[in-house]
Amino acid sequence: MCYTKDIMERIDDLQYKGLKIIQNTDGFCFGVDSVLLTEFAKDMKKHSSIVDLGTGTGIIGILLSKKVEASKIIGVEVQKDVAQMAKRSIELNNLQNVMSIVNEDVQNLSLEKNSFDYVVTNPPYKKKGTGIINKEDKQIISRHETTVELDGWIKVASSLLKDNGAIYMVHRPERLNEIIEILRKYRLEPKRIRFVYPKIDKDANLVLIKAVKYANSFLKVEKPLIIYKNDGSYTDEILKIYEEGK
Repeated sequence: MCYTKDIMERIDDLQYKGLKIIQNTDGFCFGVDSVLLTEFAKDMKKHSSIVDLGTGTGIIGILLSKKVEASKIIGVEVQKDVAQMAKRSIELNNLQNVMSIVNEDVQNLSLEKNSFDYVVTNPPYKKKGTGIINKEDKQIISRHETTVELDGWIKVASSLLKDNGAIYMVHRPERLNEIIEILRKYRLEPKRIRFVYPKIDKDANLVLIKAVKYANSFLKVEKPLIIYKNDGSYTDEILKIYEEGK
């Protein structure tokens, strides 16, 4: 995560099995949502094929390379400079045999259809024309649906998945009704949902979702995930997530 603003680019230790990542503090650095998504997706089968839509600096794929021991991970990123940064992080971690980056728009992907076991994604949370617009183009693309709206994002995910393949997504709870409607539109049945709360007395600000292609209807709502204790320190579960790979 970003801690300073006076350095344009640096290497951060992910504190998980020796993994590191290159980040540009002038762009959009990864947050706890990406880390929680990789933890939520740990029920993936080993040696599987994964596509990370909107990979950014590659944080999700890099973490999953060790958490689920995937055989192939492809990160898709529309921004050329961010995609190049992700490629350098892959090389830094010696993951070239497992992970690669495709610099393409999500809606114009050249990847083979119906050929991947899993799709993971931390898509832009805000609809086009809503919320506060950041002057930095990188942050606009990361936060707002500027190139592809949520419907198109999920449509592409479904087209990439094999039958019974799964999508893992992190998003905002206020859009949950819309998300479920779109998932089902493209034959992706929600199977697991977990709400994330900043503190126990606050409203949920994230939701983690797993949906399976052509699955039967059965939804498990998991116990809440709380980030902080009342004193501002991390909860035991969050500490375990961050410390298990040391």
